[in-house]
Amino acid sequence: MEQLMKKGLDGTRLKTVALVLMVLDHIHYFFEFTGWVPTWFSMLGRLSAPLFLFCTVEGFAHTHDRKRYVLRIWAIGTAMAALEFFMIYAGAFRRGDGFYPQNAIFQDLVLLCVIWQGIDWLREKKIAKGAAAIAAVLCWPYMVVAFLLLFPQVQDMPIASAVVAFLMTSPLPMWTAVTDGSWGFLLGGVLLYALRGHRPVQLGVWALNALLWDLVLPFAMVHAQADFVWTQMFTDYYEWFGVAAAVLMGLYNGRRGSGHKQLFYWFYPAHIYLLYGASCLLYNVMR
Repeated sequence: MEQLMKKGLDGTRLKTVALVLMVLDHIHYFFEFTGWVPTWFSMLGRLSAPLFLFCTVEGFAHTHDRKRYVLRIWAIGTAMAALEFFMIYAGAFRRGDGFYPQNAIFQDLVLLCVIWQGIDWLREKKIAKGAAAIAAVLCWPYMVVAFLLLFPQVQDMPIASAVVAFLMTSPLPMWTAVTDGSWGFLLGGVLLYALRGHRPVQLGVWALNALLWDLVLPFAMVHAQADFVWTQMFTDYYEWFGVAAAVLMGLYNGRRGSGHKQLFYWFYPAHIYLLYGASCLLYNVMR
């Protein structure tokens, strides 16, 4: 342990920790209906998304081919979202109880990659390109709304409305309609990238942002409920446990690590659909 603390965690080790925590979280997510999986699986799993976000920040900053890096993330996210589109709007491939996976973190990461590139262009004094990249992400939802207001008849045309819905769900996601993560997660990604190179400030500001979105705001919304007790912030509203990921982020030694480069990309969709398929089979058996 002392040797690990001295050397820190490289990118591969950090991703491996995140991967293990993610699997625990998703085991609970997909099999919660059985009553067999303890909630602490998801409690520990709260650390996984922030860790993958941090690793993506570092990966984007250090990759030698950003276009290929972002295209890979976009392709996986688009394919998963396309399947989710049919689950949402056609009711296809849903579990017997109507459940379907809403795991779309890759789309969040694509949106962030565009903003991160915009930040870099602004730093390079390429003001127009940087502002355009950031504005493209921020304004896209409003452009869709404006389009529908200008052409309201589209909503009454089955094929046209389906095409628009598909575009918003899959290849051109909107930050206002994320199904995995939150606006706080996206803002946290912007902060992590904008403050790179200043590790204590970077992690401190990120942690404060996470606490605001995942602890302060939820508490403000539920504390007035008649049956609310403060211990529920530890048993029911535990999304804020992810703040602990800042400790592991602080152990990152700046090294990429070796091996398993493709594993971390393809393991995500593979384990999602394997676990989902297994949950569907088990649900049918338990009916």
